[in-house]
Amino acid sequence: MKCEETHAPNSNWLYVMLPSKKTVRMPVVTGRLRDPDINPCLSESDASTRCLDENNYDKERCSTYFLKYKNCRKFWHSIMIQRRRTGVKPCMPTAAERDEILRAMGKMPY
Repeated sequence: MKCEETHAPNSNWLYVMLPSKKTVRMPVVTGRLRDPDINPCLSESDASTRCLDENNYDKERCSTYFLKYKNCRKFWHSIMIQRRRTGVKPCMPTAAERDEILRAMGKMPY
């Protein structure tokens, strides 16, 4: 799923062209959260949101998805702290680096 992004000049808004050819205006911060290189837990976040939508926002039914997201954030945060301490840039591994790290581990740590 590839999206085209354009910034409005002198604005804090980002215009995103979705694969469905629909243009959506969203704040730049939201656009960053949807970037897989910045947000390592994008799929877990989407899964919990989807669960809430499907279960009429009953949080108790989605607690496993929330826990998986929380564990994902903890795991990648610890990796980020470790890289920052050792001086590796960027602190958060890119999506390709994260795939390589997970492949080397052999299984999902969260």
